[in-house]
Amino acid sequence: MARIVRPRGRRGEVTAEILTDFPERFRSVRGVFLERPGDAPQAARVENAWIHKGRIVLKFSGVDSISGAEALRGLHVLIAREERTPLGAAQYYFWELEGCRVILERDDPPKEIGTVTSVEPTGGVDVLHVATPRGEVLIPFAQDICTRIDPERKIIVIDPPEDLLELNE
Repeated sequence: MARIVRPRGRRGEVTAEILTDFPERFRSVRGVFLERPGDAPQAARVENAWIHKGRIVLKFSGVDSISGAEALRGLHVLIAREERTPLGAAQYYFWELEGCRVILERDDPPKEIGTVTSVEPTGGVDVLHVATPRGEVLIPFAQDICTRIDPERKIIVIDPPEDLLELNE
């Protein structure tokens, strides 16, 4: 939901970069997890949250000083998967797409292109970063190109324009 940027004030509050498309969730969420990339998430309780100048200010239980807030710098604020906001049809969380195998079905037999390593938001059409045996390929995450998406089976079937896959080589 967010990444803690720095302490704010003297009472243990922190300022965080909002990473969710649903910032209104901060008003009601209390039980969260704090995670430093590579470490196990730790449970935490949000006492208060408010948006200020495009960021979220968070006050966690048990963090009551500047030094306590400083220790949270760089941590990610997460919620349990079962608490995520349901999405509409043909909408996906980026984490659901990461690890998906990308398949080109116009060949017979279908050809596996590679695996999605990340999704880059662009403000327009998002871009899939796909690791292939020949290096990374960028594929627009557009309905015309990504014709079938099955995050449960970790498969994205593509029908790209001619030479799209060779553009990145």
